[in-house]
Amino acid sequence: MLKVVGKVWFAVLVALYSVSTVQAQEFTEGVHYTVLSKPVRTQDPTKVEVVELFGYWCPHCNNFERYLGPWKAKAPEYVDFKHYPVVFRGNQTEFAKAYFVAKAVGVEDEAHPALFNLIHRQRGWINSGEELGEFFADLGVESKVFAKAYGSFSLNSQLNMAKRKAREYQLQGVPAMVVNGKYRITADQAGSQANMLKVVDYLVEKEKAAL
Repeated sequence: MLKVVGKVWFAVLVALYSVSTVQAQEFTEGVHYTVLSKPVRTQDPTKVEVVELFGYWCPHCNNFERYLGPWKAKAPEYVDFKHYPVVFRGNQTEFAKAYFVAKAVGVEDEAHPALFNLIHRQRGWINSGEELGEFFADLGVESKVFAKAYGSFSLNSQLNMAKRKAREYQLQGVPAMVVNGKYRITADQAGSQANMLKVVDYLVEKEKAAL
């Protein structure tokens, strides 16, 4: 009889713990995240789109990589993750171009951390297409391959799209994340960079239920 009672109480405690855990993951609109006044169209309606808006030049974005990298590696298959580089000033343009060039020539995994390292560890900068070409040459990208990607219509289209997305997301600073074109999350709202991803997870599950 005592064993049965013990099992019942254990089950009750587990249930109470589960409820408190769920409640702890509840986040409030206007407090932990912002609902965009006008939803932004996503590319794949069968998935939940998650976007990071960032700049290689941003020290906070550089720090956020320590959290975002592991999160991306564990993201479920129903998440469609995207990066959008942001340009607030003219001298940041080459870094936004660098992101799209890296994707085009197939060295995104190598270039992404290298660009952060160039600025925040080596204290370097890229001011021109020539300097950007030298950066990609160090990654083993042939000059003609770089030149084709750098001068392409696709690069300009993607750069313009990223600028348009930043406006549509009503972006004020980076890093920021947007879930399914509806919700914008920042570290100030979430409480920390680590908490940003907890809010993202909460909103992803909310949107997944509506798919």
